[in-house]
Amino acid sequence: MFYAPACAECVAAQAKLRGAAKEAVRDLEWHEVNILDDLDRAVELGVMTLPSIAVDGELVFTSMPTATQLRTALVERNKGSR
Repeated sequence: MFYAPACAECVAAQAKLRGAAKEAVRDLEWHEVNILDDLDRAVELGVMTLPSIAVDGELVFTSMPTATQLRTALVERNKGSR
């Protein structure tokens, strides 16, 4: 999840989205990337708005998903990797 500390929406949703993602995929590696610390990585993936979520190096959400949307996307993606 790409975020900025000054983004109140990002900070408020981090724990909820992280929990939903870990429910959807066992052994999930969740990383929170502060774009102020790693701007190059954000630019490389095409992050234009915050928060944004990348999965397996691909930008999947360019705005805040609901926990259900994130969970659904991860379950569907995980089905394809089995």
